[in-house]
Amino acid sequence: MEQVSSTGRPVQITVTDGYDLKGFKGDTPVTFIRAEFNQVVLGDSAKITVSPEGTAKYNFTCSFEFSPEGGVTLDDLAHKPVFLTMTEALPKEKKQKEEKTMILGQAVVDLLPLLEGKSSFETMVPLHPVPGSPLEPLRSGVKQCSLEVKVFVAEPLLTAAQISGGNLLKVTLEAAYSVPESFIPVGPLQNCMVGLQVPSAGETDDEGQLSFHGVAYVNMVPLLYPGVKRIRGAFHVYPYLDSTVYEKTKCLFSLFRDTGHNLIQNNKIGGINSPVSKPVISKNLKEDKTVKEKDIEARPRPGDVQAPSIKSQSSDTPLEIEPSLCNNPEGQQYVEAGTYIVLEIELDKALVPKRMPEELARRVKEMIPPRPPLTRRTGGAQKAVSDYHVQIKNISRAILNEYHRMFGKEAAKVGSDLDSETLEEQKCQLNYELNCSGKYFAFKEQLKHAVVKIVREKYLKTTAFESQEELQKFISELYVFLVDQMHVALNQAMPDDVQGTPSAIYTSSEQLRLFAFEAEVNENYEMATVYYEERLVREPQNLEHWLDYGAFCLLTEDNIKAQECFRKALSLNQNHIHSLLLCGVLAVLMENYEQAEIFFEDATCLEPTNVVAWTLLGLYYEIQNNDIRMEMAFHEAFKQLQARVLQAQVTKQRRTSTVEYVEEGGKADSCLGPWGITSGSSTAAVKVEAPAGLGAPLSILDEFLDESSNLQSESHEPILSVQSQDPTTSQKPSNTFVKKTPSKKGASKCQESSTSLHPTLYSVSQTPTTIFMETIRFLMKVNAVQYVHRVLAHELLCPHGGPSCEYYLVLAQTHLLKKDFAKAEEYLQQAAQMDYLNPNVWGVKGHLYFLSGNHAEAKACYERTISFVVDASEMHFIFLRLGQIYLEEKEYEKAKKTYLQVCKRSPSCLTWLGLGIACYQLDELTEAEDALSEANALNNYNAEVWAYLALVCLKAGRQLEAEQAYKYTMKLKLKDESLLAEIHMVQETVGFGNPSF
Repeated sequence: MEQVSSTGRPVQITVTDGYDLKGFKGDTPVTFIRAEFNQVVLGDSAKITVSPEGTAKYNFTCSFEFSPEGGVTLDDLAHKPVFLTMTEALPKEKKQKEEKTMILGQAVVDLLPLLEGKSSFETMVPLHPVPGSPLEPLRSGVKQCSLEVKVFVAEPLLTAAQISGGNLLKVTLEAAYSVPESFIPVGPLQNCMVGLQVPSAGETDDEGQLSFHGVAYVNMVPLLYPGVKRIRGAFHVYPYLDSTVYEKTKCLFSLFRDTGHNLIQNNKIGGINSPVSKPVISKNLKEDKTVKEKDIEARPRPGDVQAPSIKSQSSDTPLEIEPSLCNNPEGQQYVEAGTYIVLEIELDKALVPKRMPEELARRVKEMIPPRPPLTRRTGGAQKAVSDYHVQIKNISRAILNEYHRMFGKEAAKVGSDLDSETLEEQKCQLNYELNCSGKYFAFKEQLKHAVVKIVREKYLKTTAFESQEELQKFISELYVFLVDQMHVALNQAMPDDVQGTPSAIYTSSEQLRLFAFEAEVNENYEMATVYYEERLVREPQNLEHWLDYGAFCLLTEDNIKAQECFRKALSLNQNHIHSLLLCGVLAVLMENYEQAEIFFEDATCLEPTNVVAWTLLGLYYEIQNNDIRMEMAFHEAFKQLQARVLQAQVTKQRRTSTVEYVEEGGKADSCLGPWGITSGSSTAAVKVEAPAGLGAPLSILDEFLDESSNLQSESHEPILSVQSQDPTTSQKPSNTFVKKTPSKKGASKCQESSTSLHPTLYSVSQTPTTIFMETIRFLMKVNAVQYVHRVLAHELLCPHGGPSCEYYLVLAQTHLLKKDFAKAEEYLQQAAQMDYLNPNVWGVKGHLYFLSGNHAEAKACYERTISFVVDASEMHFIFLRLGQIYLEEKEYEKAKKTYLQVCKRSPSCLTWLGLGIACYQLDELTEAEDALSEANALNNYNAEVWAYLALVCLKAGRQLEAEQAYKYTMKLKLKDESLLAEIHMVQETVGFGNPSF
């Protein structure tokens, strides 16, 4: 923070009143206040008698001079409070020369408000009693004694510009847990000291004067993450070793080397206000470089809990009133006990500002303007007439229903022998019934809107008529038109003497997607393009169609068209996560890195729990060589994945009101990676059972899950926690955090889930997923193979990832796309060795052998795949290709059975064609014709379907249909010469079928 360039300014501290006070002697003790700041006693108040009600009016004012050029500086105000010590003056006894005093307690006044721009403030500070003091409450619920304090400066110490340009670091050490057994207060009481050194710190023994010397290492890199202002976590305490501390922090001396020595000397003297020398901060004598870590050192001592202590006015370290020295076993006991400290570090402002979601959304709109909504089309004359036809048909059906209700039984008896008189009589009765029931008027109202639209749209009459004659003329013309159109509509609705035309089979969007995928797999990219484009023509506002087409373009390596498709999808919905991610992926592939960052960041803002979004953002930062932000993104991805796994497990086990959570704890020599402990672990179990009938919440896991989701949305508080040791080794509080401690970049950028809760995340393999494998699945689904290899490199380095079955399976699929059959087979062999019963492995092996021409091996692999209880991911193509192999080997019964299965699962032109061929070869012509007709209805541009229809018609003796089918076979240019030769042979046999004969 920039220092204030001005002369010294007095800072006044006034203690006005004390409340709920007590003394050692009597109900109205005589007390006075001593004020201290920055190792200097500011003064003592007058001796004031406490009233019987426990109040005292001190009105004691003291001051010190704030001088930026020397003396008390901004840093002193930031971390040094004012100490107010209350002392009781005891009555003099006989032969007593000096007045005897006893300390009652001490209060602390924080001066931070002065650094926030305030010139004065009032506060009620609690008076902390020393052990044994009468100020100690005898029971809970009793009001704590306190002092009312006012702080005043003539003008603010900092200007508005200095406040906005400055920052304030706050460090809070909450507690130490799982301390060694020897810390149990037995014998002489001891001091406990904790020190913080910036940018790094270390501790060492000072000629035997310091014992239980430990050190905790805290990674401060998360404070460099965008928007992060606070980190909090639990950190293991390790023995202080000069070599280790120097290696990590480049500090040569312990923070406590001189501080501890002076502390002990002062304690020998025994004065509460004895000044202590300021800590000596070691300087790096060998290197001058930025260090990414801050270290926190903890040195607890026996007697920490019950030792009578008051904070020193120099270092905020508790001091004993009557200290004594005791030699204790050294810091190795921290490791054995699993000691850890809970620490919080907070900044007023984030060191690295984070882009706001509004800014990201604005920039996305600038790059891809949202598509304007379709203008509402006016109906037009044709639409108006069409609506009129619809209403006529509806009304005619309603009248027929009414007629059937009234005369249906009579008409059924007579049949078609009704005479004209009977019909006229029925007509009159029907009109009467319609008028009496009000249905006639309802029909008129139903028809009115359609007639009004015709008047406005067809005749363009929207203003009043000028004369009555003009109105009559128009009504006559309109009446003639309406009656004519009524007859047209009735003839369409009831064509009794016209043979109905067969209804066309409508293919759904899902069917078109399947047909396109079939053509894509068979490398018929031209036909696949037709299907994808037909989907777009049908529903141009459906962004899923654009994403599917873009993924197809990625497969064909048409990145420009793929980018266009993804951006069109995003223009339809700028909050669609997959569209944003795919736009980012294409931007990276096309080296538009600035745009890629916008897309990825916007995705993480819109859906902070999306694992793939955070992982892709981390991969982008890796490309940019931004290691700090890369670790931040990967850490967030891991946190969200872990929260999701835990939430699923908790939801499942809550039904039994019991949760067992097993956590892997890190050993002392564990390597802390950005996603947790990566080597050396021990296990601790925490079992939580809900009381019967109470439905008690699972506080440990619930708190973690809630906190995880909240922190992610705010991005202000990374949780830097490590694992606990076995609680059976100590009765002291143990760590139950499940979040991981990120550290500086190590040899591997990887992730490890520390839980043993591994639900099945997908149907085949029960191996726990990783953030990288989840991202790989997303990228493979959209054919972003160019991006997959970068993610596979990270997966290989992950302890819970690495060379798994799924890893080798993905590698095999990428090489299969490149027609690199040798490499694909090598990776599939490794996948099979790791998971021999994985149906996906055998399915891909079948595809490999099928594409390489080894149909015998392909058949064996496919048969093994369909024999598994669990389906592989591409069963449609497995059935298709197995059926084709059966046809080639003339196993027609097996082919028929196989194609029937796939027709039931996912019917398409190819599945029905295969079934038709099998039935034809079995001489089941009726079944063959039915199957081929289904295939033809789904795709009437398939020459092979027409060819087999021609064969079926030839054998059935239907000349006209055979000739028609043969005509389309030739028109569509059948490529199978053997099939064409078979058609010609059958034509010659039956003597027809080829019009050219």
